[in-house]
Amino acid sequence: MNPVGWFEIAVSDMDRAMTFYEAALGMTLSKQEVGGQQMAWFPVEKETAYGATGALVLGEPGASATTVYFGVNSIEDVLDRVPEGAVVVPKTAIGENFGFFAQLRDSEGNLIGIHSHT
Repeated sequence: MNPVGWFEIAVSDMDRAMTFYEAALGMTLSKQEVGGQQMAWFPVEKETAYGATGALVLGEPGASATTVYFGVNSIEDVLDRVPEGAVVVPKTAIGENFGFFAQLRDSEGNLIGIHSHT
């Protein structure tokens, strides 16, 4: 069982946040409403991909200090697609067996991470 089962990222402008994440990560989010809460779900491939999924949640950003890390094939590709000024920590090696990470500020001011083994 994966230790992380879900994540939620607070956003104040759902359309703007969806545009940021869809462009940066090269995926399509799905708008949902659950119990009156507006959400945009990240895609999930059950039993074919490793990791957890989650959602953007309309609310007040910055309520949590949690940093969510997204697995990506190429950190460089992501960094090339995000707006100027979004990169907080550039691509950084974390050891021969652990790959690389970078950190970004999304369109809502949340700190997020990206991770790649290459």
